[in-house]
Amino acid sequence: MEESEFIWMNNEFVPWKEANIPALTKALHYGYAVFEGIRCYETSKGPALFRLQDHMKRLMNSAHIMQLKTPYKKEEYEKACIEIIRKNKLTQAYVRPLIYLGYGALGMDIKGVPVDSLVAGFKFKTYLGEEAVKHGVKIKTSSYRRHNVNSMMVKAKTSGNYPNSILAKMEALNSGFADALMLDQEGYVCECTAENVFMVKNNILVTPPLMSALEGITRDSIMQIARDEKISVEERLFTRDEMYTADEAFMTGTAAELTPIVNIDERIIGSGNPEHITKKLQKKYFDIVHGKVSKYKKWLTFVK
Repeated sequence: MEESEFIWMNNEFVPWKEANIPALTKALHYGYAVFEGIRCYETSKGPALFRLQDHMKRLMNSAHIMQLKTPYKKEEYEKACIEIIRKNKLTQAYVRPLIYLGYGALGMDIKGVPVDSLVAGFKFKTYLGEEAVKHGVKIKTSSYRRHNVNSMMVKAKTSGNYPNSILAKMEALNSGFADALMLDQEGYVCECTAENVFMVKNNILVTPPLMSALEGITRDSIMQIARDEKISVEERLFTRDEMYTADEAFMTGTAAELTPIVNIDERIIGSGNPEHITKKLQKKYFDIVHGKVSKYKKWLTFVK
């Protein structure tokens, strides 16, 4: 991550090093915040935010689920995301909007506590590394399970859900793997620590249904692209051992983009290299986000 000049905070642009919050900000103590991650890509027509409106819709839905009553409308957050790119003179970036409980008395009661917002934009390299995107990664099934739908609001992209991911990620990294495969409470494949997951079997693209997993926007994009490319797509439950015998596998997410998975729990997936469907979808995806496919220009918000 590379620091930028400004962060948008409650409708003002604040210098990066002055964008601070009080020590007793409630979100800091209880993880009560919702956020998004949005990529801005360089194109021949200038920088473009990928699926900005869809990300902002999910942000507002998350705030609604968590009863965070922000004073700003969806369109105002969209404008802030565009302006943070322009103000910081960025050509490519990762954009992080955050709606969070502000400074107030400690305790579980959130009534009367202000709801604050920020939008940061900064240069951001490939999440798992360039080699991971080209050649794929090894992942490990985590000993931690995804949140049950009755224990957390799993459809909200809320900060409080992510210690679960951090624990799983650190477990995987400490064991020599790039990321973790998360199972749900019943033992079915759910997602990775911050990515949705896909496998290819008999030329069919398969992904878990959205029960405990977040409704990924990159996931949705890849499914739409696959169908447009006449690739069959199925949403169904499957186990980790079924995934061991997949022909191909990959993860998707705003940060991870489309990263091949070539090894799970020391089982080689397919040939051990990214294969036809993975490479085809990956190439198409990168062409789309860089504005090279006119059919998908509706997914791009150009910063002019």
